[in-house]
Amino acid sequence: MRWTFVIAYYNEEAYLADTLASLAAQTLRPFRLVLVDNGSTDASAAIARAFASDGIELVHLSEPRPGKIVALERAMTAITTEFVAFGDADTFYPPHYLATAEAALHADPRVVAAMATDVPLEPAKARRKRRHNQIVSRLWPKQTHTGGFGQTFRTAALLTAGGYAERHWPYVLMDHEIMQRVVQQGRVVYPYDLWCIPSDRRGDRRRVRWTLAERLLYHLTPAAAKDWYFYRFLGPRLARRKLSHLNLREKTWEDGTP
Repeated sequence: MRWTFVIAYYNEEAYLADTLASLAAQTLRPFRLVLVDNGSTDASAAIARAFASDGIELVHLSEPRPGKIVALERAMTAITTEFVAFGDADTFYPPHYLATAEAALHADPRVVAAMATDVPLEPAKARRKRRHNQIVSRLWPKQTHTGGFGQTFRTAALLTAGGYAERHWPYVLMDHEIMQRVVQQGRVVYPYDLWCIPSDRRGDRRRVRWTLAERLLYHLTPAAAKDWYFYRFLGPRLARRKLSHLNLREKTWEDGTP
């Protein structure tokens, strides 16, 4: 077994079953599926524990401390395979997803991560988004252009980088920060055929996003100064705005929270 797929979830009963069904359809198997319940109060845990599929070894974990970063940190202890993928509980993964990621990681031993493009349902728009990611990833190879829904790693490189851990980064944008550590281990690629379809429900991102100026500076900061950008500049700013990883639990699209 060469792959582990990690999903941390919190109150995702409306989406989790469909996400798990897409993983059950993967052409590459066997693989280990690590599901981390982060204190759900709905039927999510029951859906996760009822799931079964040939060729998938299930590991059910529970992390009662609130926050996605601590749930992912809990999952790190269960990752013993050569490769690992991290996904979201509200995302569709096409049947070739893991196979495409493995091909990209095998093609060059210097490649430590293969990142998926998030695409919409409409095929023409999806093709444009995939082409766009190909272009920007070549222009800025030392930056990340993918969220936590579509990250796949060579496990040794991820562990050398320190993995997901609250002590490294207790704020939002954890998917960007971890890539700052991983990219120092080798190359990151964005295969055209590696894509997934996240839910479109997350329209309001004010409580989890950086400012336009912070985003622009991220792109303009040289790779050699990226540590300064994250740990001396961005981290303190997010702390002052109270943009911790706990904000990722706020489902503002459900209750109209401003």
